[in-house]
Amino acid sequence: MVNREPLDSHLLRVLYVLLTERSVTRAAIRLNQSQPAISVALKRLRDITGDPILVRSKAGMVPTERGLMLLEHAKAALNEISHIVEPAKTFDPMRATREFRIGARDYLTTFFIPRIVADLRTHAPHCKLTVAALGPHLNYEQALEEGTLDLVIGNWPSPPEHYRLQPLYEDEIASLISRESRFAKRPWTVEEYLRLPHVAPPSYIAGQRNVVDALLATQRLQRNVIVTLPYFGMIPYILCDTDLVFTSSRSFCEHYARLLPLAVVKPPLALPTMRFYQIWHERTQHAPECAWLRKQVLAAGRSAPKPSS
Repeated sequence: MVNREPLDSHLLRVLYVLLTERSVTRAAIRLNQSQPAISVALKRLRDITGDPILVRSKAGMVPTERGLMLLEHAKAALNEISHIVEPAKTFDPMRATREFRIGARDYLTTFFIPRIVADLRTHAPHCKLTVAALGPHLNYEQALEEGTLDLVIGNWPSPPEHYRLQPLYEDEIASLISRESRFAKRPWTVEEYLRLPHVAPPSYIAGQRNVVDALLATQRLQRNVIVTLPYFGMIPYILCDTDLVFTSSRSFCEHYARLLPLAVVKPPLALPTMRFYQIWHERTQHAPECAWLRKQVLAAGRSAPKPSS
């Protein structure tokens, strides 16, 4: 019975060179090996394929019909192997045409996402950017694992431990209320804060509290949320003509207080700062283009505006 041994890359290369040189001697010189070693390799190849591969003729050695077919397969196989063993190509953002995909909440539109877009247009003008809205209807963990998201920017108190994480910046928690409200003109008591009518966004994840409510729950407190809206960006405009209170990061609150008739008030509670970070899956850890993207996001975090107080 013919012993059909598996091929390795060395035998593939010998097969390719033998079929292109059509000479054991020339193949040995090209591969910097001895002629007997190439003869042994040719015998192994004949045993594996069940074909002579090279036969003698008046003009020297010529490939068999099977040999000519094997030449194309060997060439293709060696080409694929070279892609596996060669170092990863560097990422040139000015020439790249990749589409980047980030998961984020819309509170980052005040400064964070605009900075990333500006950097992308400057340094990677041919690349595209898609920002997916985080919410209970998007399984961000599955999206990271499957590669439909390159990274996620988040700030929930307990990020998943099985992902790569890089801190971006921290921000205080503040509340936003209409300037016309009598509660905008003095500090609040804890009881007043909890009793006031609040507007809040939904949680990132179905079945879990949003960040502020989760922090309050650690102190066994609950605020009076009477309006839930899907987008952060619409909330400040609703505050202008209502008695509602919105609690978020101080930079978000101060941004809209400069644009609208709103006041920023410090909540009367000992709440920890919000930690913002980017997370990504191990599958993209060594991808040059994803590493470049994370660098841009980190730069945007470092340029985060500092609260005025």
